[in-house]
Formats: sequence, C-alpha cells, structure tokens
Amino acid sequence: MDGMDIATLMEGLGLKAREAAAELAFAPSEAKEKALLAAARSVEANLPAILAANDKDMVFGRDKGLSPAMLDRLKLDEKRVAGIVQGLRAVAAQTDPVGAVLAEWDMPSGLHIRRVRTPLGVIGVIYESRPNVTADAAALCLKSGNAVILRGGSESYHSSHALLACMVEGLREAGLPEGAIQMVPTRDRAAVAEMLRMVKYIDVIVPRGGKGLVGLVQAEARVPVFAHLEGICHIYADVDADLEKARRVILNAKTRRTGICGAAECLLIDRAFHARHGAVLIEDLLKAGVEVRTEGALLDIAGTVPAHADDFGREFLDMIIAAKLVDGVDGAIAHIRRYGSQHTESILTENAATAQRFFDRLDSAILMQNASTQFAD
Repeated sequence: MDGMDIATLMEGLGLKAREAAAELAFAPSEAKEKALLAAARSVEANLPAILAANDKDMVFGRDKGLSPAMLDRLKLDEKRVAGIVQGLRAVAAQTDPVGAVLAEWDMPSGLHIRRVRTPLGVIGVIYESRPNVTADAAALCLKSGNAVILRGGSESYHSSHALLACMVEGLREAGLPEGAIQMVPTRDRAAVAEMLRMVKYIDVIVPRGGKGLVGLVQAEARVPVFAHLEGICHIYADVDADLEKARRVILNAKTRRTGICGAAECLLIDRAFHARHGAVLIEDLLKAGVEVRTEGALLDIAGTVPAHADDFGREFLDMIIAAKLVDGVDGAIAHIRRYGSQHTESILTENAATAQRFFDRLDSAILMQNASTQFAD
C-alpha cells in the first residue's frame, strides 16, 4: 500500500474507534459482560480455525528465522487457547471499573467533589509475536469502556485475525459497536508510523514487545505512551529462604517460558545461603538445561560459564540466566537498583522483616515474596 492508502486506512479505523468509544463510555455492564462471554464461546467453537491460522504463522516464523523463544511466544495449542478462553471469562467476571467512585469530599466553599473512574477513549495496542495479546488487550479495553485499535506483529498475523473475528462476534451478539475492537489489516510497517501520529483519534498507545519495539514507539510517538522497556527480572534467595521452596520457584521463574517479560533473568544468592546449602540452586538450573553465566565463587561450580560485562542487566529471553552472590538483602537491593528495569523482582525468604525491607527499598512495578516472577506475565 502507498502512503496515501495507509493514511486513509488508518483514518477510517480511527473514525470508527472514536464513534464506538462514545457508545462504550455508557454501555451497560451487562452488555460488556455478555460480549466477553460470547467471545469466549466463539474462541472455543473456532478452535480448529484458530490452530490452522497459527500453523500458517508458525511456518512464516520459522522461514523468517525466529528464535526458539520467539516461536514459543507465537505458538498456540489447545491448552493455550483454553487459557485465552479462561482469561476472557475472568475479565467478564470482574467488577466494571467505569463509574466507580474513588474518593469524594466537601470543600470549604460548599462544593461536593467526586473522583470517578471514566474510560480513556481509544487505546492503540502495538505488539509482536504473541497472538493471545489480541484477546487479552481487547477484553481489558472493552471491560474498561475503551475502544481499541490493535496492531499485531507480522508473525502473528493470521492467528490474531482469527481471534479478532471471535471478539467481534462477541460485540455483535451483545449489540455493541463492532468498531470497538479493530485490527490494522496490513503487515505494512507504515501503518505503525501512522498509528503513532494519530493524536486526533488515539488517546494512548500501549506497546507490548521487545526493547526494539518499545524504544521505537517511545521515540517516535506523538500520541502519549504507556510502556515498560524490558523485563530484567531478578529473583533473590535470602539466607532465610526455605530450600525446597526456593528450588521450585527458581526453576519455574526461569524455565516455564523463557521468552516472556516475566521470566527471571538474574539470580542473586545470599552468600550465607550459599555457604549453608552449597551449589544446589545453580546445579538445578544446569540440569534443566539453563546456561548459567556467573562470576567469583560460583564459577567453581562445574558447568557454569564466565559472565560477560553486559550480562547483568540483560534480558536474555532464552535458557540463559546471570547469577551472582550478594551480601544479604541490601546487596541484592543495590544490585537490582543498578541493573534492573523496574519490572518484577522476587525475594525468597521466610523472614517477614527482610521481605518488607526488600519491598520498601525497591520501586519495581511488581514485588513478590516466595513467588515466581512468571506470575507477572
């Protein structure tokens, strides 16, 4: 498509989204819930078509040379589609946020003030190879009374459009405007550039993807952006951690799905924990097929490799983890402040005071105790 066609196409999407947003702002909770439940049923009913569409995307991804981690992000199977259905039903069951009174008070002048939740309007979501984002983003925008324009990655083109059809079927069944959930119908990258300039039609852009995508959006967007740049997630084993619990959580945090932003990328171990329990945490990772990049005393563990200068503070999105010994919780905090991306950090400890210190002194979006960072996904 040439530049004029792209501009016309995107303006058409913007006009429909604006019209839909005006209706969604006062749409009954029952209608939004009905649309989401109908969409969930449609996804279930169209499982074969969704998997067939995903097969096309997987072939495209392999031909494009995507890494195993990226192909894992792209892949849909019956279990993952069931997860999409479950997610739609979970959002449908949530309390409608629109109209909720957050606070109210009286002014000395006699004015009565209320702070009320209202929709933003039109949200643009730009994402890469994870087709489930199509349903997730559409559901959350609909529930909160916002119209959405989706732009999925070229790799997930067929899967995303198959899921979009199910979401639109839900809107249709509930009598809501079909313009509430739209997708850019082209792989042309010029559409992204146009989307980033659509200040007349889009109120905020939310990029979901790798550092390259998010950085591009932040650098070029004229529309306001909600974003985090990358997921350099840390997991810290404190001296008071329960050993067996720590072993399970660390393996899950790294290996469950390596290609997501909630995967642990750096393991920090209290020197006192290491002195008490030895190499077991590192050995578990090595046995699971994880490449452990480290320094100092941990390099004495057979199978580990020396860390590169940039491995601490790196998002691997692969079966690789950086590991380091630190001097207690304060050492972990100092390391995370230096190398983290303020995404998700987890502390493994049975000491409530130590956990609270970890929470108080870090400013990441998500802080956890005795839980896998993968819950952040």
